[in-house]
Amino acid sequence: MSGTIDELIEIMAALRDPETGCPWDVKQDFSTIAPYTIEEAYEVSDAIERGNMDHLREELGDLLLQVVFHAQMAREANAFGFDEVVASIRDKMVERHPHVFERPRGVDEVELREAWEARKESERQRKGGHESALDGVARALPALLRAQKLIKRAARKGFSWSSPNDAFTKCREELEELQDAGRSGEYEHREEELGDLLLACVAIAGQFGVDAEKGLRGANDKFERRFRRLESKLRERHWDMADVTIEDLSRLWEQSKVEGR
Repeated sequence: MSGTIDELIEIMAALRDPETGCPWDVKQDFSTIAPYTIEEAYEVSDAIERGNMDHLREELGDLLLQVVFHAQMAREANAFGFDEVVASIRDKMVERHPHVFERPRGVDEVELREAWEARKESERQRKGGHESALDGVARALPALLRAQKLIKRAARKGFSWSSPNDAFTKCREELEELQDAGRSGEYEHREEELGDLLLACVAIAGQFGVDAEKGLRGANDKFERRFRRLESKLRERHWDMADVTIEDLSRLWEQSKVEGR
């Protein structure tokens, strides 16, 4: 059965009706819904990584609902509605793709990316309040993803290590400072130095053109697979992890690594 966006908009309006709507939906506002919007975007990404098209269809619907929810609340505040959201992104896409809508195709990909960033920069300046190259990088982004964006923005202005070796040197310096902070016993100092080390690692990722967010997700998945194999080995031996020596755990962990990524 096919559906239309108008039907979804009508459903959301009914859910938000102060008299007959759903009490939970009615009491929500932009700030309470924002975390769900972020969560749904990650659910979409997860479905894509797993190649599950049925799940992707469902999660895209959940993400679309978030857009409709925010647009409905904005309409109630007489700010804008769903049509204005569509018009805004339509105009933006046309403006940012003159090679498609205004000029012949065949433009170099690097040139396209540079032109795209230049247009985004120009848009930020037109909107006013533009004081820094870092303006517009949302604080609500996951910390690792935000770090990547901040470093990329700074690098476009020339603020970047001249080589990966320089970035490695900085990373080693931050690691030594974290070790010193660990000996100091001050939690705040440890936390600060750990953050500096993580940021230095993200800078290394930028030097190699690696997506740090994707790399960490892959490392998480790899750790999970290996840990599950470790747990399986413990069950086979009828061992409780709490009672196993660190030497035995290390040996089983190495076996789990050898058996598969």
